[in-house]
Amino acid sequence: MLIATINPFDNKVVKTFEEMTPEAVDAAITQAEDTFKTWRTQPFSRRSELLHRVAELMREGSDKLSKLITLEMGKLYAQSLGEIALSADIIDYYATNAEQFLADEHLKPEFGEAYIKKSPIGVLLGVEPWNFPFYQVARFAAPNIMIGNVVLVKHASNVPQCAQAIEDIFIAAGAPKGLYTNLFISGSNVSNYIADERIKGVSLTGSELAGASLAAAAGKALKKSVLELGGSDAFIVLEDADIDQAVAWGVIGRMNNTGQCCVAAKRFIVVEAVADEFLTKFKAKLTGLKVGDPMDSTTELGPLSSEGAAVQLADQVQRSVDAGAKVILGGKRVDRPGAFMEATILTDIEPGMAAYHEELFGPVASFYRVKDEAHAIRLANDSPFGLGGTVFTANKERGENVAAMIDTGMVFINHPTWTQSDLPFGGTKRSGYGRELSALGVEEFVNKKLIRFSEYADPF
Repeated sequence: MLIATINPFDNKVVKTFEEMTPEAVDAAITQAEDTFKTWRTQPFSRRSELLHRVAELMREGSDKLSKLITLEMGKLYAQSLGEIALSADIIDYYATNAEQFLADEHLKPEFGEAYIKKSPIGVLLGVEPWNFPFYQVARFAAPNIMIGNVVLVKHASNVPQCAQAIEDIFIAAGAPKGLYTNLFISGSNVSNYIADERIKGVSLTGSELAGASLAAAAGKALKKSVLELGGSDAFIVLEDADIDQAVAWGVIGRMNNTGQCCVAAKRFIVVEAVADEFLTKFKAKLTGLKVGDPMDSTTELGPLSSEGAAVQLADQVQRSVDAGAKVILGGKRVDRPGAFMEATILTDIEPGMAAYHEELFGPVASFYRVKDEAHAIRLANDSPFGLGGTVFTANKERGENVAAMIDTGMVFINHPTWTQSDLPFGGTKRSGYGRELSALGVEEFVNKKLIRFSEYADPF
């Protein structure tokens, strides 16, 4: 794949980058391995100081960095600013709390004394996606650098300037060479490097196909992996819900980042009693969204990340319609230059259709009306994905009971699936395995070593 900035607003190539040679990659891995030997010995205070400075520089450069995000993958500028702020918050969170999370865990064995010491394991490889080019990296790099690991990052090929900017920030903050290294390599070459014995673990956020390939390579090399893959989150609305609130949050949950979120609300499952009211109000809100330049503060729906993404989404919609689904809003490409797709609502979706089984990564909402709560739960679970989910109800206990029955890694009540520093993030089924963020996010790539002490005693 071409490593290039292609502005999705007009599909023009802005800048291209050369892929690193195998020799350059080998040198980068060697440098990372050497840096690990000293970084692992640094006190938490030194690691924390560095990451706080990284977060500070990120905030100071927020305008420039946000414009890079918008240029390379089309995110609305206001949302790009929010991503930079969230990324800095995550980095600060781990800089402040990691020492506590990694403290020795004292056990109470029947005999003697024992504790678990959490230690770094070495050089890690992160494969990161384009949809949140700073946030996704922050939640991988920050906890692992605080552990004492070092990281190599292969970022998505369509956000190379964001990728380089992150490494530049670490360098400017005073990071030793090899602590954080950006690799300009193609996705097809990643598996070749996973086999390298100097790399001790791998993490990927991306597609099912990429995740399966990485997991297979990691398994063959007997290395730990963490995968955050696709999602097709259910957004359940029960008959006692505040419909206006559900609609307002539904629009945000579906259209944030032009619908290009793993945890976007994708399948709207509404009980029959309130289905017509919800659909009427939801359609009205989506109909009024202003399409345009993502740098324009009045724009509400920008382009998708690339022309390829827009073509794929339009094809999924068309295949669903050909199989019998109905379009009640949108359904087509916007008649203008750029990677634009209309805000779309599909109904009458049945098993076997693309919209039923596949992840729709863009501004397309699938709408289902169901008889009652039990049918809503059954439909929510009838998906190969299990990342997040939402339940809208006026009854907290009812919401918790429904949440307990949904087979996903996360469920939010009266709010679309969301993310923040101190909440764990991850899924089940084909949405991957492992967790990022919160205290759990620092537990994945550590050696949890048991240390046991016993008084000398005669073995006989």
